[in-house]
Amino acid sequence: MNTGVKITAYAAALAATFGTAYGVGKGIGPVEEPKKAEHAGHAAQDPQGKPGREGHGEEAAPAAASLPGGLQVSQDGYTLALDTPTPARGRTTLKFSIKDAAGKKVTAFTTEHGKQLHFIVASRDLDTFRHLHPVRAADGTWSVDADLPAAGGYKAFADFKPAAPGAKGITLGADLSVPGAYAPKPLPAVAPTATVDGYQVRLGGVLDPGKPGELKLTVTKAGKPVTDLEPYLGAYGHLVALRDGDLAYLHVHPNEGGPGPDVSFTAEAPSAGTYRLFLDFQHEGKVRTASFTVTAGAKGTSPAPAAGGTSGTGEAGHDAGGHAHG
Repeated sequence: MNTGVKITAYAAALAATFGTAYGVGKGIGPVEEPKKAEHAGHAAQDPQGKPGREGHGEEAAPAAASLPGGLQVSQDGYTLALDTPTPARGRTTLKFSIKDAAGKKVTAFTTEHGKQLHFIVASRDLDTFRHLHPVRAADGTWSVDADLPAAGGYKAFADFKPAAPGAKGITLGADLSVPGAYAPKPLPAVAPTATVDGYQVRLGGVLDPGKPGELKLTVTKAGKPVTDLEPYLGAYGHLVALRDGDLAYLHVHPNEGGPGPDVSFTAEAPSAGTYRLFLDFQHEGKVRTASFTVTAGAKGTSPAPAAGGTSGTGEAGHDAGGHAHG
């Protein structure tokens, strides 16, 4: 990516570790300089955002800073409140708000990567991934249309930075449930390439738990390198990572480079296991999403490339998301 490209992860700190990936937002803006990591320590909280009970003879909940993003519905005094926790299958409208410690809807956010808030919805089986761009009403209610093609459990992630002085980036997660008969799909097999809308994306590198490593994604079309990727929200690529099982939303540290065919990131998995990676890239005016399955810490094998299959294009190519920019 060129030196002048802003490549920070979708909503907050880029601590060179997976911790809370980022979603995507608004239209294309000017390419800017990369920003520094923002995440710092947080007070101990339980999954509902209540303070840990240290000093009362009970085991304290782990500090938020020690957890990957998206595992808590409340953190640092902010809560993701879903108005539509059981949306209809198919095309539907999702509504939610971010509430402060007093229960008041938050209306002041810091714009990052072209958006005040990035919203991602993924099915529990990681077959469906949607990177959405909600719109906020004056009263603090956010709304966005989404296509949820199958019944079952989903997880919604809100990635944002409050405008309050000293506030840090936060990724909150809450469960959605689409009524109907549910038949979970198995994860696609690990493989080095994914195909989407006529593009081939090859994933190379190693993903080791507790150890930073480079992931390089190479975009080609009809066997030819794509060297004119377009900046999308100030970056040539956005990488989201979700851990299979709990859907932890992971941070990826982006590296500088040119407009293709290579887009690279530095990543560190918090644990051994299976992850799904989702790469958003824009070419010829349209955003595509290539998806991969990666195994970190697999004994005797390289925990690198993974397979994916075909991802959607268009509305959130997106309508398909944790996160970084490359």
